[in-house]
Amino acid sequence: QVQLVESGGGLVQAGGSLRLSCAASGRTFTTYAMGWFRQAPGKEREFVAAISWGGISTGYADSVKGRFTLSRDNAKNTVYLQMNSLKSEDTVVYSCAARSLPIFSVRVSDYVYWGQGTQVTVSS
Repeated sequence: QVQLVESGGGLVQAGGSLRLSCAASGRTFTTYAMGWFRQAPGKEREFVAAISWGGISTGYADSVKGRFTLSRDNAKNTVYLQMNSLKSEDTVVYSCAARSLPIFSVRVSDYVYWGQGTQVTVSS
């Protein structure tokens, strides 16, 4: 079992930055790939970014590529999503997820453990 707790969400002006954190506890974090997803009301959850267990490989949705950076610190059991140049369309709930395999995936169904989510609001 893995417990995930997100933090760092909030209100920011368009063009600003936020850093989301996802702290994991429970089973061996270092062997899990991690991902961030987001979901707007009435819409399906969509992929944002993901990182392999060692942090060597990362993947990003086209909508955030070049603006968001995902990293992990396995010593702290934490992943970080640095979000720059935020836009109003980035306003949604962001959730981190853990996959019980070392290779990341962009599919929601490939992730087993989920955090409760953190709200990001970008004002224009």
